[in-house]
Amino acid sequence: MKDAQAVRHRLDAVDYLVDDGMAMALFLALRLGRPLLLEGEPGVGKTAAAKALARALETPLIRLQCYEGLTAGEALYEWNYQRQLLAIRLAEAHHTRLTDADLFSAEYLQERPILRAVRHSGPVPPVLLIDEIDRADDEFEALLFEFLGEAGITIPELGTFTARTPPVVVLTSNRSRELHDALRRRCLYHWIDFPEPARAVEIVRRAVPGATGPLIQTAVQFIGGVRHRELEKAPGMAETIDWVGALSVLGVTDLAADGVAQTIGTIAKTPDDRAVVAAALGAYQESPP
Repeated sequence: MKDAQAVRHRLDAVDYLVDDGMAMALFLALRLGRPLLLEGEPGVGKTAAAKALARALETPLIRLQCYEGLTAGEALYEWNYQRQLLAIRLAEAHHTRLTDADLFSAEYLQERPILRAVRHSGPVPPVLLIDEIDRADDEFEALLFEFLGEAGITIPELGTFTARTPPVVVLTSNRSRELHDALRRRCLYHWIDFPEPARAVEIVRRAVPGATGPLIQTAVQFIGGVRHRELEKAPGMAETIDWVGALSVLGVTDLAADGVAQTIGTIAKTPDDRAVVAAALGAYQESPP
């Protein structure tokens, strides 16, 4: 894609709407071949960005979901120990002996997401999503340094594998902890804000085409106001879409309608937040703007 606007148009075609800043961040990541670290509040569309980019590029999405205790064997590669053990037993049955070189060969190598991305045959590079990197341990970040900097990984028994066509790498973080400076230096960076009202309305309209325009407008406006209250988890676009979808299924066209309060579990995910949102909805219904 020749420029940021081209990126924006391609993403628009797959129903992912971005602002100029996000379009430029994705364009530079593509053009420079650098990993892109996306941060922002939960629900602003970080994971969806990688998914949409894969659709726009018409290339596979390879996803690595991070969590505490994630290991190299789950993220990079692993040896197929069962097949190795079977090979040893077969060799013993035939009175032969296998060497380490026989056992630790490509035949017994199991690809995990990062090695799969490195060895992707192309011609279009895959999109590798390293999702919620902040949930992984500090030690796991260190495992990524070689890959993020050189688009390759080293397997001691086999050598270094370097991508012929470096994957498009998107990392996401909810900032539940600080990431290491060495990881940040290897990435381009973009902070995703909640979308402005007009873009939020268009996002919801595309996601819930059966909802009425007035319902979408008022729901987006209401949630925008709720985000400024004391909440444990401010509702994002995912929650907004779920809420409008639920209201649409129920045939609701106005937030003042009966039964709306029974749907706030789609946007409030803790008892305290539910109480706050319920109070805000009650005030809205008593004195709608």
